[in-house]
Amino acid sequence: MEFIETFVATTNSWLWDYLLLFLLCGTGIYFTIRLKFVQVTRFREGMKRVFGGIKLFGTDADGNGMSSFQALATAVAAQIGTGNLAGAATAIVSGGPGAIFWMWLSAFFGMATIFAEASVAQKFKKTVDGEVTGGPAYYIRAAFNDNGFGKFLAAIFSILIIFALGFMGNMVQSNSIGSAFQTAFGVKAWIVGLIVAVVAGFIFIGGIKRIASFTEKIVPLMAVLYIVGALAIVFMNFNKIGYAFQQIFMGAFSPKALGGAFIGITVQKAMRFGVARGLFSNEAGMGSTPHAHAVAKVDHPCEQGTVAMIGVFIDTFVVLTLTALVVIISGLNVGTELEGINLTQAAFSQYFGSFGNVFIAICLLFFAFSTIIGWYFFGEANVKYLFGKKAVPVYAILVLGFVLLGSFLKVSLVWDLSDMFNGLMVIPNLIGLSALSGVVAMLYKEYNNKKTRL
Repeated sequence: MEFIETFVATTNSWLWDYLLLFLLCGTGIYFTIRLKFVQVTRFREGMKRVFGGIKLFGTDADGNGMSSFQALATAVAAQIGTGNLAGAATAIVSGGPGAIFWMWLSAFFGMATIFAEASVAQKFKKTVDGEVTGGPAYYIRAAFNDNGFGKFLAAIFSILIIFALGFMGNMVQSNSIGSAFQTAFGVKAWIVGLIVAVVAGFIFIGGIKRIASFTEKIVPLMAVLYIVGALAIVFMNFNKIGYAFQQIFMGAFSPKALGGAFIGITVQKAMRFGVARGLFSNEAGMGSTPHAHAVAKVDHPCEQGTVAMIGVFIDTFVVLTLTALVVIISGLNVGTELEGINLTQAAFSQYFGSFGNVFIAICLLFFAFSTIIGWYFFGEANVKYLFGKKAVPVYAILVLGFVLLGSFLKVSLVWDLSDMFNGLMVIPNLIGLSALSGVVAMLYKEYNNKKTRL
């Protein structure tokens, strides 16, 4: 076990301290410039498409695709999860409050990246065995004209995402659910893990129709529930909001100025944990959410691109920011031995009393469980790509096994494993996306011309 921990730590250091900081931010900056700040110019349109398309009882999921809102709900179900509750707290403890600034910055540029991802996922989606499917494996192959290198890179991505999300990622989700319920209700974590696995299995069996039906109902409910609770605490401490933002901006550029409690935290460390936890939270550039956006029914690929941007905005600038404000306002992040979801629970309990633990446990159940469903769907698309539909039942059983296993493991190792696989899958996705930058620009120009004519 010690060898595994050392290997994972070394790999993560190489990935997140150096390579991915430049790759993710660089790709986001590139698409931001090439698409002329699409995350700003098309933001209003994206909001209209999202909030004008909400259907709690939609009928578009017919087994052959999803409505645009159902696709977003599935993507957001995956985005808004443990990263928004446990991940934000972990980033603040490990990288100081300044990590939140780097989360914001990476998310801003990430909105351009995810616009590109969703657009090309729509462009290169396929109908396989009567079912609409798509994602990086398909657009990576298209980027290299279906040659040997493209097929190899697509296969590597598919293998990595199956491990990153279907297996390791879902272990993180069940780990946090089990930990939160054990703190709030005294229920053994493995019992919670077993219940989560059974309910998830029921949804998996229903396929794309049941997944879409579940996410379109649960995502709006869970988001509103958490936002209201977090806003209540922020408004209760209105006079501390300025202090919280001061800590975030000072910590981003001069962590040592924050005092002795943060000695050893550097700007690079704040960036590392901010970008890493930001990616785990909003998934921009990771290549996961394009699987949902690919199956949306839209008139033009860039329409879903504008919708995808709003998913990152809601995830990072709304939900994650509220978590960060509550934790920083509480002051519990200074000199704490708490980590992950336990810190978030302690922060909420400081204002809600014992109900704080219960509130976070319930919110996390919604958040993390919906992420398990979304990540299962993303992994399933790649299992089908590699092995065909016949392998899906085996994959489903393995995912449920990892969900149960996650409730037993040490939290730091689970997070580190997830970080490693998330980081590795980014590389083939960004290679394919960069190769298709000309296609993205062409699609966006075509879309702008179409909008001008209307």
